[in-house]
Amino acid sequence: MSKPLKIDFVSDVACPWCAIGLYSLEQALRDLGDEITVSLHMQPYELNPTMAVEGVDAATYLMNKYGMSAQQLDATRAQLRARGAEVGFTFGDRSRVWNTFDAHRLLHFAGLIDGAKQRALKHALLAAYHRDGFNPSDPSVLQRAGEEAGLDATEVARVIASDDYSAEVRAAEAHWQRAGINAVPSVIINDRHLLQGGQPAEVFAQALRQIAGISAPA
Repeated sequence: MSKPLKIDFVSDVACPWCAIGLYSLEQALRDLGDEITVSLHMQPYELNPTMAVEGVDAATYLMNKYGMSAQQLDATRAQLRARGAEVGFTFGDRSRVWNTFDAHRLLHFAGLIDGAKQRALKHALLAAYHRDGFNPSDPSVLQRAGEEAGLDATEVARVIASDDYSAEVRAAEAHWQRAGINAVPSVIINDRHLLQGGQPAEVFAQALRQIAGISAPA
């Protein structure tokens, strides 16, 4: 058995490619089975850090931000739906773009409790936004996601209602920015190796084997 690999998954709840990247990475880990053990940590990144609490219309915002036409946006969304289906993630209608800072605070809290619960919370938040179209800054959405992930309901409510972990999230965001991370998803392995984007599972698996010094099976 090789030494466990540390994986930092830098991403934003509002990022559709982050959902694809996470599900693809997890597929790679399932495919690798007992070949490699990992510790997976969700790290914060905000695509829209100045977004107002009420959010904005998603189509208008994305077309303006990326210089896309309506037809290009439709094509991109179709591509996302197809790639999501390949890795087991369902994209629904996302009519607005919202601020995600409170979601990152809750994810930080979950990571202090249990890595598996943090990952479960990430899944719940990605589904709430990208599949169901809910606002990931809405306290009721955060509460439901936290409980779905197995976190204590009272503690989840306390974190949501407070300013707890704001400093820690901002410090983590600043750390990754200083490290040169300016696009997500970014997968950092053992603080040295970087993979970016919603890579296919086989790309993740090949990279992890190489880093761990394990040959691919014949």
